Amino acid sequence: MWQGKTVSVVLPTYNEKDSIRASIREFEATGVVDEIVVINNNAAPGTSEEVAGTSAREVHEPEQGYGAAMQRGFRETSGELVIVSEPDGTFHGHDVFKMLAYAMDFDVVYGSRTVKELIWEGANMGLFLKWGNYAVAKLVEFLFNTTSLTDVGCTMRCIRREALHRVQPFFTVSGSFFGPEFMVLTILMKMRMIQIPVNYTERVGHSSVTGNKWVAFALGLRMIRLILEYRTRSWLRPSQFRSDVVPTTSRDLAAVDLRLEEMEEEKDESEPRA
Repeated sequence: MWQGKTVSVVLPTYNEKDSIRASIREFEATGVVDEIVVINNNAAPGTSEEVAGTSAREVHEPEQGYGAAMQRGFRETSGELVIVSEPDGTFHGHDVFKMLAYAMDFDVVYGSRTVKELIWEGANMGLFLKWGNYAVAKLVEFLFNTTSLTDVGCTMRCIRREALHRVQPFFTVSGSFFGPEFMVLTILMKMRMIQIPVNYTERVGHSSVTGNKWVAFALGLRMIRLILEYRTRSWLRPSQFRSDVVPTTSRDLAAVDLRLEEMEEEKDESEPRA
């Protein structure tokens, strides 16, 4: 718990068997995390065994994709402050203190991996990835006239529960570029947000995305396309992203939860049967 507010951590996992236990232990050691939810997104064999014995609760999400895993994680948590990270060894659990400190004044706190002093030896943040993320972040900052941004791809972030309930119904991306959609939506909904530097260290194992420059390049182009699409939509129909009623009471939040459950049921019913 942090200043009277409960704290949840979401850890999506696919290929982090060798690092996930240590990552969970780091968050446990902070003493402020009330709940850790691991989203097993068709993870490598042995991952469940690594999670067992920790305080984390494992949930299986069969729909493949980072966005699908994250959206499931948001639905599974109950904390008033929700922190997202990745259990691949690249992020430090103690950085939650920085996130939570800023969460007292902001709806959303985004991490940034592009500050030189916090990029550790061995971290996969060479010129291509660093300046690519920086350039796309500055594109977002320019197009949306928002706060200073230096990294569009950092997956460590913190969001208040009431802000999460506002943005959840707008999520559409189930794949790897969910992060930029999350960021753009919070900007369009005029949430109070800030980006702060976090530690970024060497990954345990191999990443299927940033481990391949061509895959990372293609993902970067898809991110730019998504950003431009949202900017165009917001110009043509600015009212679609308005949230005039912000759910702040328990009754409001329960109503949003019910609507999200109804949307999930409608999605299931619309899917073709084998």
